[in-house]
Amino acid sequence: MNQKKVLFLTHAAMTAALYVLLTFIANLFGIASGTIQVRFSEALTVLPYFTPAAIPGLFAGCLLSNLLTGCALPDIVFGSLATLIGALFTYLLRRNKWLAPLPPILANALIVPPVLFFAYGLGPLWFDFLTVTIGEVISCGILGMLLLFTLQKYAASIFGYGTGSKPRK
Repeated sequence: MNQKKVLFLTHAAMTAALYVLLTFIANLFGIASGTIQVRFSEALTVLPYFTPAAIPGLFAGCLLSNLLTGCALPDIVFGSLATLIGALFTYLLRRNKWLAPLPPILANALIVPPVLFFAYGLGPLWFDFLTVTIGEVISCGILGMLLLFTLQKYAASIFGYGTGSKPRK
């Protein structure tokens, strides 16, 4: 296996592991799931700005987190897909760092509330939309951007290049 593949798999695996760990920490505080949720792990959704390896890592991490924290099947499926969609679009918009948190905020704000409403009977639906969006703004918009600015200083040593838009050759 060549060095690029090993680096890609390592970044993906580390992202997944960090996502699960941070979700468990948020779960200890009772804020990882439910109507009001601030998953610290969602801050990691800015990582596709730096590396495409974060896309499968975030998806796997969210999937594992949802399985291990006892989420309902629709939440496992659609919650994980929301994270995957957010990660993909973060990568596609990586030329503008200010847009990095927007795709996961929107994907989760649109997909997760109906899941909470129909899978868990939480609601009312408008309240689920409001609280999930607020939680995502905190997780992705605030914590995620703090993470992005911090990682930007060390991107060359962590990811092997400067920013998400200009990989080192």
